[in-house]
Amino acid sequence: MPISMYRSTVPVFQRGLETLKTYLDKAEAFAKEKGIDGADLVAARLSSDMLPFAGQYQRATDSAKLAIARLTASEAPKFEDNEATIAELRARVTKTEAYLAAVVPAALEGTETREITLSPGGNKITFRGDEYVMTFALPNFFFHIATAHAILRNQGVPVGKMDYLGRFA
Repeated sequence: MPISMYRSTVPVFQRGLETLKTYLDKAEAFAKEKGIDGADLVAARLSSDMLPFAGQYQRATDSAKLAIARLTASEAPKFEDNEATIAELRARVTKTEAYLAAVVPAALEGTETREITLSPGGNKITFRGDEYVMTFALPNFFFHIATAHAILRNQGVPVGKMDYLGRFA
């Protein structure tokens, strides 16, 4: 039996957003324990040519909401990408969760064959809906979660593999 496009996307994105919330909790606790400003963690980066922690959250949440919008040929909510605090990142995740919670499985029926065209770096790429999810949307989403994880580890925040994997039902 094939897996539905809904099950391949919405619950997967929701689980990843839970991971991002765990990271925020850990970052906040770490900042408090060490007496540092949480905004310093939000601005931290692995390398000068990479997005900061906030940018990883912005791209992860954008990946989730844009994937659903592209598949359903609808508009995703727009966020300003100006988060500078842990609280602001938490609010962004919450808004993304609300958007995903409103998606009904029927909205994604048949989207596995929908044509999705992207132009990253000016290069036009066209995917079938299922290929888009499996080869672009999900890998991109998880790249930004993993990079957020790495930034926190680099800053000394005690996050580990089980924080990344999250709770299992």
